[in-house]
Amino acid sequence: MKALSQNAKLAVFFVAALALLALPLIAAQFGQGWVRIMALALLYVLLALGLNIVVGYAGLLDLGYVAFYAVGAYMFALLASPHLTDNFEWIKAAFPQGLHTPIWIIIPLAAFLAGLFGVVLGAPTLKLRGDYLAIVTLGFGEIIRVFMNNLEYPINITNGPRGVSQIDAMSIGPLNFAKTLHLGGLEIPSVALYYYLFLLLVIGSVIVCTHLADSRIGRAWMAIREDEIAAKAMGLNTRNLKLLAFGMGATFGGVSGAMFAAFQGFVSPESFTLAESVMIVAMVVLGGLGHLPGVVLGALLLSALPEVLRYVAGPLQQMTDGRLDAAILRQLLVALAMIVIMLLRPRGLWPQPEHGKAAPVPVPVGDK
Repeated sequence: MKALSQNAKLAVFFVAALALLALPLIAAQFGQGWVRIMALALLYVLLALGLNIVVGYAGLLDLGYVAFYAVGAYMFALLASPHLTDNFEWIKAAFPQGLHTPIWIIIPLAAFLAGLFGVVLGAPTLKLRGDYLAIVTLGFGEIIRVFMNNLEYPINITNGPRGVSQIDAMSIGPLNFAKTLHLGGLEIPSVALYYYLFLLLVIGSVIVCTHLADSRIGRAWMAIREDEIAAKAMGLNTRNLKLLAFGMGATFGGVSGAMFAAFQGFVSPESFTLAESVMIVAMVVLGGLGHLPGVVLGALLLSALPEVLRYVAGPLQQMTDGRLDAAILRQLLVALAMIVIMLLRPRGLWPQPEHGKAAPVPVPVGDK
C-alpha cells in the first residue's frame, strides 16, 4: 500500500513537472503577454516565499519588504548597465568594456546585500511587535524608495525618478535570455526562458523553505510566533532568531529584485511603492500564513488576478460609456475579491493544518 502511494506521488510530480514545462509553450500560442504574466507570477511567488519566513514562520509583520526587492533590482541595474561607467570616470577606466556582471555573481551578491539590509532593519525593531513593528518596517520601505528617487544629486547614483535603463539581459554562459533559443525544430522565446529560470528559482526556494520549516531554527521561529515570552523562557535566543528571520527573508527579496531588473530591462522607484509591499503581504495572508502550498497559491492568484481582470474591466467600462476608469475599476474588483475570500476563508485559502488539538473521542452507540 505504501509502495502504491509512493508511486502515485511520483506520477503526480511527473505530470506536474511536464505541465509546468509545457505551459509557456502552449500559452505562447495565444500571445507572449500570457507567458510574461506567468513569469511575473513566479517572481511574486519567490517574493511571497521570502516574506513567509518573516511573517508566516517568525510572526513578524513586515510592511517594508519591497525595500529588499528594490535593493536587489537596483544592484543588478547598476552592475549590468552603462549607468555607472557613464557617470564615473574611474569606473569607466577600470572597466572599459562596461560592467556585465554574470549570474553566478549577481545572485549571491543580491542575496548578501539584501540580507545585510534585512539585518539593518531588524536590529532596531527587536523590541517591537504587532502594529508598532508594522509602522517601523513601513517607514523603512518608504525611506529606501525615497532614497532611490533622490540619489541623483549631487552624485548621480540611481538616476532619480528617471530610473536606470539599458540593463543587460540575464545570461548563463552562451545562453542569452534576450534571444530566442533554437533546440532542433523547437523555438523557445526569450520570455519563456525567463519563465524557466524563475521556475527553477521557485523550486529551489520551496526546497529551502521546506527544510527551514522542519529544522530547529524553523521550529524556534514558530515558537516565537506563538508566544515570544514562553520561547525566551525556554532558553531560545529570540534576538538572534529574529535577526536571522529578517536576513533570511530579505535574501529572497534581493534575488527577486535582481531577476526583475534583468527581466524588465528597466527599473525606477515607481516599481517599489507601498502598494507593492502590501500586495505581497496580502499574498501570504490570503494563501495561508506559514503554509507553503497556500503561500504559492495566494501569490499566483493575486499576481495573475489583476491581469485577468483587464478583460473584465474593459467591457464594464464600455457599459458605463467610459465614466469608470478601467485601472481603478480593476483595483476595485481585486479588492472585492480579496474581501470575499477572507470572509469565506478567514485562515486563508489553504491554511496550515492545526496541531495540538485532541482528536474527538467517539461516543459508544449504547451511551447515546
